[in-house]
Amino acid sequence: MLHTRFSAALLASILVVGCSTGSSFDALSGIKPSRETTSSIARPLVPAAAVPTAEVGYPVVSNASPEAAVTSLAEPDRIDSPALQQVAMVVPSRPAAPRDTVHRQRFRDAKPVSFGRVTPQHHAVHGVDVSRWQGKIDWSTLRSQGANFAFIKATDGGDHLDPTFHRNWKDAADAGVRRGAYHFFYWCRTGAEQAEWFIRNVPKTPGALPPVIDVEYNHQSRCKTRHSPKVVREKMQAFMDRVERHYGQRPIIYTAPDFYADNLRGHFKDYPFWLRSVAAHPSVRYPNRTDWMFWQYSGTGLSKGVTGHIDLNVFRGSEADWNKWLARAAR
Repeated sequence: MLHTRFSAALLASILVVGCSTGSSFDALSGIKPSRETTSSIARPLVPAAAVPTAEVGYPVVSNASPEAAVTSLAEPDRIDSPALQQVAMVVPSRPAAPRDTVHRQRFRDAKPVSFGRVTPQHHAVHGVDVSRWQGKIDWSTLRSQGANFAFIKATDGGDHLDPTFHRNWKDAADAGVRRGAYHFFYWCRTGAEQAEWFIRNVPKTPGALPPVIDVEYNHQSRCKTRHSPKVVREKMQAFMDRVERHYGQRPIIYTAPDFYADNLRGHFKDYPFWLRSVAAHPSVRYPNRTDWMFWQYSGTGLSKGVTGHIDLNVFRGSEADWNKWLARAAR
């Protein structure tokens, strides 16, 4: 009996050793690298579609618990190979991209407007734009009121820097506000020299939103020149090309209805637009520009954290769209 038990145990040990040093190793060594490519490996500088696909006009519940992003690979639903199961156990899972917490807006308006069926409140992600006219800003409080993003005035023309830019740039980031810088375009200077001035003053900061070119008529400017639409677009293009090369982000175009109608209608279809429309929905003021990304809906906003009026804006899309766009566009 003892001899029989010893023989059985010896035989079992030989079988176990044979399995562990033979078939599993062969299966592992036969696994070839996957040809799958995910967006986390190679990300284009310019998104193929800058505008979220979600329709505007339907209420979106914000502050929902975000789900972890899942990458779908062309693999079988069930994996029966013990070797492949061992690989799955030792390969760490890819962490999901960080997502911004979206705060519900609590802004008020000194001169509220009825926008009809689709209002700013139908949008999940609200934000502001600021300059020296807002004075000292309590950014933490402003964020808690719904400022999920901020476009901060940086430069004008080729020689003016907003005196509050660097303070706002730092303080907004410290408060967790996604921020980007904007440049007010002067028509008496070349686009190239204005781009160099902007680059000189706006740092390349990880996580920043794309730079913005603000093009509109300025009736208070000493520069009274009115260029042809063709020259206007050429000047803009020179600025945007230089800025895009430097920051690796396609600039956003901010404009107003009159300037847009005279110079931009039907052009720059590959650029994201930020539209001023404080008396009606953008579909009324810009009937052929359905792919806008940001809407400035008020210049008379009121909020805790800032004294006086502040410009109010929304991002077109849901909270999920916002995070997807940030993953592509924020540098």
